[in-house]
Amino acid sequence: MATAEQHHILDRPTFDKPAKLLIVVSPYYKDISDNLVAGAKAEIEAAGATWDLVEMPGALEIPTAIGISDRASNFDGYVALGCVIRGETTHYETVCNDSSRAIQLLGLQGLCIGNGILTVENRKQAEVRADVKDQNKGGGAAAAALHLIALARKWGTQSSGIGFKPASDNILLAGDTNGNTTA
Repeated sequence: MATAEQHHILDRPTFDKPAKLLIVVSPYYKDISDNLVAGAKAEIEAAGATWDLVEMPGALEIPTAIGISDRASNFDGYVALGCVIRGETTHYETVCNDSSRAIQLLGLQGLCIGNGILTVENRKQAEVRADVKDQNKGGGAAAAALHLIALARKWGTQSSGIGFKPASDNILLAGDTNGNTTA
């Protein structure tokens, strides 16, 4: 007899000032994406954060939309939502790999992104993963973004003055004795 898999879920992060997230979703499979969005909204609101939502035609456009938004807005984090179901061609691998890689690269640049783009073999798998009362991957992606925002805020406010980072925002120029800090 098989035993149920046990998963540990982190406590919801708390914030001293509200967080603002952008949900970027591809409604290609509308019923699936609607469930993913419902889970993400509920998790964001439960953390006392706010959200906005934009739709993109497909999963490949989601990272680009996040990059554009980061350059043109003031969101603290992002939730990427969509669904890619394996088909008869290699397009599935391209969409899965490239969207995931682009989101990861944006994250490595410092963006706080929860990746909730489902990559599944069939519709049934997508339905189970998107269902708010089952696996709730939309809520999980929002939780990941919230945890990254909390981490960024924690480490973004600390400065020990050790290493190559200046103790202040002022850049000191070599050989300048009059206190001028601009080039």
